[in-house]
Amino acid sequence: MNASLQGRSRMDSSADSGSRAEVFARDLLASVVVFLVALPLCMGIAIASGVPPAMGLISGIVGGLVVGVLAGSPLQVSGPAAGLAVIVFEIVQEHGLPTLAVVITAAGVLQIAAGALRIGQWFRAVAPTVIYAMLAGIGILIFASQFHVMVDDVPSSSGLTNLATIPSAVMKGLTPLEGSPHHLAAGLGVLTLVILVTWNLIRERLPKALATLPAPLLAVGSATVAAAVLGLPVAYVKVPASLSSLITLPSPSDFLALANPGILGSAFAVAAVASAESLLSAAAVDKLHSGERTNFDRELAAQGVGNTLLGILGGLPVTGVIVRSSANVEAGARTRWSAVLHGGWLLLALAVFPGLLQTIPIASLAAVLVYIGCKLVKIEAIRELWARGRAELGIYVVTVGAIVFTNLLEGLLVGLALSVLRLAWMSSHLDIEVDERSDGALGVTLRGAATFVVLPRLARALEALPVDREVHLYLEHLSYVDHACFDLIRDWERQREAQGGGGLVLEWEELERRTQPIPVTPAA
Repeated sequence: MNASLQGRSRMDSSADSGSRAEVFARDLLASVVVFLVALPLCMGIAIASGVPPAMGLISGIVGGLVVGVLAGSPLQVSGPAAGLAVIVFEIVQEHGLPTLAVVITAAGVLQIAAGALRIGQWFRAVAPTVIYAMLAGIGILIFASQFHVMVDDVPSSSGLTNLATIPSAVMKGLTPLEGSPHHLAAGLGVLTLVILVTWNLIRERLPKALATLPAPLLAVGSATVAAAVLGLPVAYVKVPASLSSLITLPSPSDFLALANPGILGSAFAVAAVASAESLLSAAAVDKLHSGERTNFDRELAAQGVGNTLLGILGGLPVTGVIVRSSANVEAGARTRWSAVLHGGWLLLALAVFPGLLQTIPIASLAAVLVYIGCKLVKIEAIRELWARGRAELGIYVVTVGAIVFTNLLEGLLVGLALSVLRLAWMSSHLDIEVDERSDGALGVTLRGAATFVVLPRLARALEALPVDREVHLYLEHLSYVDHACFDLIRDWERQREAQGGGGLVLEWEELERRTQPIPVTPAA
């Protein structure tokens, strides 16, 4: 711990070439920007999770004031994340808020244990294909559910049902019915979406001071003003009048629910998804700045402390969030205090201005989530997977489909299983191509991994080559050679020499290098 504190002190002292006052001024400004981004997102994600908006604000406060102080990634900002909204919604619908508190507390304890056991680095080994599919699946489910909320309707607990009934939601938004607020809410949602899309398209051409204004705040603020001026009878955010009424401590008997394997499985799912999202976000944040790098085990434990506390207080689970974190870095943050201060601003807003929060139309917050859901389905990721090969894209499509047709946990398990099967196939698959070169020699190209599993087939292919012909053995498409195949090739060379056969052209140093335990990756 002392080493960690010393590392933090070095980061704080070297964060900027200017004075401490200048560094604090940068952090203060960045904290305001992050607060303005986080405020609508915290409430919107809570609504998407099927819980009161104030629970999202509690999570943002703890994510700043607690996780921000303990974090292993100094510039990462934590709070409620869209990636967990689907899991939380299912838990609330099936078991209720008391069980959600138990699940979040247990997930936090699991994260603390994982950090103590130094498991943080292992989360980075999850295949990118599965991560892309997870985000896309979550995005589709959030889009489908929040599209209905955007017209002041109630979404179903089934993602497929929400997708299938989108046309009816569109009709409700387009067809004014007497006494119905659907078309009015839809108008606010469309206004929010238009501002979000337009602002993100033009912000790079705007002056720097103006471009730093967060698009969600502008969009939700505009919809709020429009609803107030027109006096629209739509659904608005509800916030309790006092902070004390927000805290709902679980009773000891509530924790007996963990004896149910399904509830315990939900805790593991929340811990796994929250940890993966936090650590992947931290790795991405490291690429945005040149300061102190992330301590992944400490970050994992910090997230666990935050979630354990949130389970007890009655909030939503938190993760490191790339949207808020990138806004933090872009706004000029230099130390962890920008994230901590943003939590203070959220606390101030909830404690002092609850009436102002209650003027925000829910349809506008849902529109922000609809936009985020679309952004989670990354077209560039699909193109990248297509470039890698059809197998990668196939795993992506099947995993997304499994998430949408079943649930997030089962879909992720399907994706992980397919990735493991593909890795096993790649580690045991070897293509042997024999071609005649223009000079009359034979060219033998090995593709894949040469392991003991394919040794008999490799032996037959090599022994079938004419002894009187020169052979060129090409290894550039070979990812790995185990010692059994290495010895086979060496013995085969000696046998050819003893038979007085044609020459063999082979880079033995290259073959020895590929005998080392390097990761198996598809050839370019």
